[in-house]
Amino acid sequence: MRTVHSLKELRSILRAYRQQGKTIALVPTMGNLHEGHISLVRKAAESADVVVTSIFVNPMQFGATEDLDTYPRTLPEDQDMLAPAGNTLVFAPSVSEIYPEGLANQTKVVVPEVSEGHCGASRPGHFEGVATVVTMLFNMVQPDIAFFGEKDFQQLAVIRKMTRDLMMPVEIVGAPTVREDDGLAKSSRNGYLSATERTVAPAVYQVLTRIASQLEQGRSDFQILEQEARAALTEAGLRPDYFNIVNSLTLKPAVESDNDLTLLVAAFLGTTRLIDNLSITR
Repeated sequence: MRTVHSLKELRSILRAYRQQGKTIALVPTMGNLHEGHISLVRKAAESADVVVTSIFVNPMQFGATEDLDTYPRTLPEDQDMLAPAGNTLVFAPSVSEIYPEGLANQTKVVVPEVSEGHCGASRPGHFEGVATVVTMLFNMVQPDIAFFGEKDFQQLAVIRKMTRDLMMPVEIVGAPTVREDDGLAKSSRNGYLSATERTVAPAVYQVLTRIASQLEQGRSDFQILEQEARAALTEAGLRPDYFNIVNSLTLKPAVESDNDLTLLVAAFLGTTRLIDNLSITR
């Protein structure tokens, strides 16, 4: 496994692979890898000849008060995890390599509608940053296929629409959320939780499964269910950002005729923001 930091070297290596007729998969990450990321790499290795994992903490998707400066940078540990998972190449560029003219002068990609609401409402500009950097990674790597986790459900929806609308020749694959034994979705930000907070965090998934069960039993009073979910999260010791029941395709508020539903949740536990989701068909 090789690690490169420059676009020039990345393109040179990948050009050689393409000349050999090899297929290329991309797994975009911000590093500080966990089993969720590694599961994507393993799936990528099963689907393509060459797997590129990008590790880049993207400043464009962080708000002014968010954790850009403190976000863990753990490249050596990440490399140790990637090698046995079937990864071929690590692309770990600097900020100046990706944004040589600075963020203020960078062309940006905006994905309408699906990026609005939910995390889009709570984190203005976040999905613009995600869409821009993923577009750039697609242009740099030119993968045949790219893998993303379903834990970031709205992000996956944004990337699918962006790829479709801009007619990018990349197959987008979403992979199921990887969870701890107690149901907590694996996340790089789980490392911010104190020992006490870690015992509370599984309540997010517990509330999701409880509300999903109510929906499967026939309830369709969505707004009341959302209120019940927020109250349950608060009672458990979290501070809900949102709990929304939506149409799985459009991410718009669910209506009674919708059969495919997704429950989207974000909640703060101390200073840590946890997100999760659960999809059902009824």
